[in-house]
Amino acid sequence: MRVNGRVATLGERADPEKDSIKVDDKRIRSTTGPKTYILLNKPKGFITTVSDPEGRDTVLDLLPARLRKALKPVGRLDVMTEGLLLLTDDGELARIVTHPSSGCEKEYMVKVSGEPTESKLGRLRRGGMPLEGRPMRSCRIERVSGTPRKGSSRKGSSRTGSSRNEEAEGNTWLRVTLSEGRTRQIRRMFELIGHPVSKLKRVAIGPIRDAALTPGAYRQLADAEVAALMRLSKKP
Repeated sequence: MRVNGRVATLGERADPEKDSIKVDDKRIRSTTGPKTYILLNKPKGFITTVSDPEGRDTVLDLLPARLRKALKPVGRLDVMTEGLLLLTDDGELARIVTHPSSGCEKEYMVKVSGEPTESKLGRLRRGGMPLEGRPMRSCRIERVSGTPRKGSSRKGSSRTGSSRNEEAEGNTWLRVTLSEGRTRQIRRMFELIGHPVSKLKRVAIGPIRDAALTPGAYRQLADAEVAALMRLSKKP
């Protein structure tokens, strides 16, 4: 690759609007025009990819044909994970959202089997546990209101409905916020402490959240939302 006639160095940046960029002596030209930013509430059963050789449904199948051509998912949610997913044709925004240096946090609602102790949750919060050959970063984990702690008494409880049912089933709801995103990270984190995940939903991507967006539905990001994501790259 050459930028303005000289061989580019690793990590060098160039602007196709201003610089001459050639790959194998072929000029790379700027593609002007408005970018598209989609927020999708991914349901279970859809693969987070552009296409699937096994013919399984992908997240692009949830969008109309006119939007599918250039859009790509930003990061991944595994097939059984629900929740918010960005799709865009803007490579710079995708880099900001996915690269750890930008600090774009992702927030999840997590249901795990059993009731993890504070000691076990503390191990995950502190980070340092090995995953994929390197230590995990620290993270935030909060118990969702109404979920009992290990050893807490349930006598005399007046909770009704789903909260009582969750307790009877021996499950715990947690709110987990990550500043990194490795393959199946949350599921593997809780497997390490002996409390596998039974339900997982992403509820926020950086400053972006939308509790009213139903599963399978999508919408365009507002200009202010795009700007808020772009500002993440400028944080000190």
